Amino acid sequence: MSRAPFVCVIDDDQSLCAALVNLLRSYGYRTAAYGSADDFLAGADMARVDCVISDIQMPGMSGIDLRLLLMGTRPDIPVILMTARTEPVLLERAAATKPFRLLQKPFDAQDLAECLADAIGPGEAAIQGAD
Repeated sequence: MSRAPFVCVIDDDQSLCAALVNLLRSYGYRTAAYGSADDFLAGADMARVDCVISDIQMPGMSGIDLRLLLMGTRPDIPVILMTARTEPVLLERAAATKPFRLLQKPFDAQDLAECLADAIGPGEAAIQGAD
């Protein structure tokens, strides 16, 4: 039996971060939550990370800057960026980093489930389907 994929959620909104972690765990993923990109970089075991879900706008390092950093250190990790912001300049800047997907908050749980299954790969997906 293979191990469940390990997904790191990074968002300064503690309630959203906790909700996403609980949702992902209910799908069978192993998860960890971080309140900032800096906390993630300081605390995550990068060798274990299978996917990152990060907010764009956070104090300190932004999700966009985190994506750029990971492109240089772990380009194999799919990064899903999320934001509630709608400014075209910000969305274009985020898209230019070529994240696996850019999700607009609020997003549907099924959209996230499908995105993760695509990001991690069909053979690795823990999700049986979201209701």
